[in-house]
Amino acid sequence: MTINTPSTAQLIEVGRQLGITLSDQDAAEYLECMAPLIAGYNVVDAMPDNLPVVKYPRTPGYRPDDEENKYNAWYVKTEIKGAPQGKLTGKRVAIKDNICVAGVPMMNGASVLEGYTPDIDATVVTRILDAGGEIAGKAHCEYLCFSGGSHTNATGRPVQNPWKAGYTTGGSSSGSAALVAAGEVPMALGCDQAGSIRIPASYSGICGMKATHGLVPYTGVMPIEMTIDHCGPMTDTVYNNALLLEVIAGEDGLDPRQYGAHADEYTARLDGNISDLRIGVLEEGFGHANSEADVDEKVRAAAQRFAKLGAQVETISIPMHLQSLAIWTPIGVEGTVDCMMLGNGFGTNWRGLYVTSLLDSYSSWRHRADELSDSLTYVILLGQYMLNQYGGHHYAKAQNLSRRLRAAYDQALSKVDLLLMPTLPLKATPIPPPDAPRSLKIQRAHEMFPNTAAFDATGHPALTVPCGLGDGLPIGLHLVGRHYDETTIYRAAYAFEQAEDWKTM
Repeated sequence: MTINTPSTAQLIEVGRQLGITLSDQDAAEYLECMAPLIAGYNVVDAMPDNLPVVKYPRTPGYRPDDEENKYNAWYVKTEIKGAPQGKLTGKRVAIKDNICVAGVPMMNGASVLEGYTPDIDATVVTRILDAGGEIAGKAHCEYLCFSGGSHTNATGRPVQNPWKAGYTTGGSSSGSAALVAAGEVPMALGCDQAGSIRIPASYSGICGMKATHGLVPYTGVMPIEMTIDHCGPMTDTVYNNALLLEVIAGEDGLDPRQYGAHADEYTARLDGNISDLRIGVLEEGFGHANSEADVDEKVRAAAQRFAKLGAQVETISIPMHLQSLAIWTPIGVEGTVDCMMLGNGFGTNWRGLYVTSLLDSYSSWRHRADELSDSLTYVILLGQYMLNQYGGHHYAKAQNLSRRLRAAYDQALSKVDLLLMPTLPLKATPIPPPDAPRSLKIQRAHEMFPNTAAFDATGHPALTVPCGLGDGLPIGLHLVGRHYDETTIYRAAYAFEQAEDWKTM
């Protein structure tokens, strides 16, 4: 298509948006000067895009009916076969529906994106297929991934927790967690900006890893905020989690957030011996305003089981942990507005891969903004207000403070190998009904972050593993390690998992 040269009236209106007053003569003079620049736009527009090649054949898949989709966890079911041999041979993997799979519909839980079909595979998808895995389908997620509950998907049917009907699976990687918990797949991919891998994994009794920021390429995944975006494995066992991370981690040359990231042979160290490890039980990770007593008790009991396995376990204090969610808030609030909303999902000022077809499709959200979920709307209203009133000051200050927060954890991790705390302060909650007050829907979307959001802001690796049951619902144990030391986290988690059946704890 040819780029349209703006009219004088259009340029005057653009000026108003920028606070610039233009007369008709001003606009005409500027338009004359713009002609060579618009010619450059036309050259770019006529050139083919520079996108990764899709390597494996597939069909679009199909939308399963309710009988085949008991928990409303599937968006699309597929059978995309990868290489004949590899680390994931025989493994079926579900892909969160904010991750591009070429030729397969993607809606990211949102009505404003329904009807979009990607033209590329995300790097993590290609790596799974290269390793011999099979893409079993796209898993439902929450509306533009902006909920820690599982009640905001635009299909109108909440994702159900396989452990208890009518209870949340957690979000935003809700479908991924439900499919693994129900045993439909052993592995899935999720994404995490405030806990969206670890929250549903904890609520659903599976393993979920948010690796070091940048270790797993985010290429081909719809972002929320570049500095807190993480993609990672959600699995039935610690071994499978480590195996999937081996496959998807490492630089791809297309994501500039990957500063020196390289994959390790995480499974090679899973021998059950943790006698050399020092584990710090983080005192500030317990006793939050909404903490449930049985959650704190089960996690403290789990800490003592690490001691029985030979690890040195001690209590440790990081007072700044109690400020971590406050520090995350301006980053998550204003950063979301700037990148995901005003920037149409990608923003500017980085050299990574832009999925231009996704940007084009999603940019129409402005004409349908009344369809956005309550849990997203109240955040972006606040974010735009803060940007209008304070010009990004608090976002900038929070990013500065996040380095101090990171240093506080690093100091503690110089004395111990791992930090231990509850993943979430509470167990899965009832899904709010459609006619529930807006305040309850928002509460159920954003009440569980006190121990998870911190490590999105600081980039530390963090894994949740199930450590027991309360009222028939899973309880998650949170292990946090040094940057790029996922191996130590997996060693501890594997030893814990192998020692006893968590369902009896």
